Amino acid sequence: MWTTGAEQVEQAVAECVGLLGAVTERDWEGVRAGRLEWDCRQTAVHIAEDLIAYAGQLAGREQDGYSPFLLSMEEDTGNADVLRVIGTMGALLAAAVRTTARDVRAFHPYPFRSANREGFAAMGVAEVLLHTHDIAEGLGLSYEPAPELCDFVLTRIFPHVQPGPTPWPTLLWATGRGELAGRAPVTQWRWNNNLVIGTERLTLQGVTPAAATDLSTVGDGGFEWIEGGPIEGTRVGAGLVYKQYEDGVHRPEWGMYVLVRREDERAIGAMGFHSVPDEAGRVEVGYDLVEGARGHGYATEALRALSVWALGRPEVRTVVANVERDNLASQNVLARAGFTQVAEDPEHLTYELLEPGEG
Repeated sequence: MWTTGAEQVEQAVAECVGLLGAVTERDWEGVRAGRLEWDCRQTAVHIAEDLIAYAGQLAGREQDGYSPFLLSMEEDTGNADVLRVIGTMGALLAAAVRTTARDVRAFHPYPFRSANREGFAAMGVAEVLLHTHDIAEGLGLSYEPAPELCDFVLTRIFPHVQPGPTPWPTLLWATGRGELAGRAPVTQWRWNNNLVIGTERLTLQGVTPAAATDLSTVGDGGFEWIEGGPIEGTRVGAGLVYKQYEDGVHRPEWGMYVLVRREDERAIGAMGFHSVPDEAGRVEVGYDLVEGARGHGYATEALRALSVWALGRPEVRTVVANVERDNLASQNVLARAGFTQVAEDPEHLTYELLEPGEG
């Protein structure tokens, strides 16, 4: 069953408070938190700060920056009280996730300046897991969160990280906190919220590995589809996205996007790239629409927007599309989007769109 992340926030916070609640009488201020520059007390306060900051972003629908407030503890607040605050801030983030509509996005800088409710939930869970680990390491405690929490984080905001044998060591490695056999140490890292590209009538919403897994089977990927969707082409494409993720070659902005109508927030199809651009700057695009959405110009509108975005990237010079010879509707979409036929074989026609000034 698809989850928005509220339950994962609550579970992560409960595990954190349960572990650290047993050592509140120890000196947290005099002990460094793992590899961080902060002590354990500062790190615990930071967990609470992150949770309420993310809740504030969602609740306030912030678009241009962080909501300008700070969390402060009363004087003489003990370690047990800090954990109470972590529990409260976690409850607020979970509530914000539950009550925020799927289409809402709020400001977060990495990497595309916005995140949806799932993204904020995953970031909140990540902060709790990683900083609980830091505190536990400093205090000499054994800590390993539930694997499903780590998997929730990795498949939402670490789409560029190839899965490892088990999710917790993979997350530690991906955030510079551990080693993973066969992989170089990580010294710099960022998580990656999905990209959304807007048009007049649509939003093209980047598909995470979690959504790709769900779409490739019998799920909806967390989207509300019009009748008849998602169709087989979308499921096949989602399966390819997840295979690339498993192989460690997935780059999320060069993956799949679900097309969502603004008027009713219903998904009507999918569009995306077959892989990253090649050395010649060529990237291939494909798409499909649920039958009930065809004939309204949605595919043309989405293709124009996605092509403009791709050609605006320095590594792309040409967007390519291959279409069956008898698929006249798709050929018309390409022509209306500005593509030109450049080659053919017995089964397919090849179309190209060049960056401005080329050709």
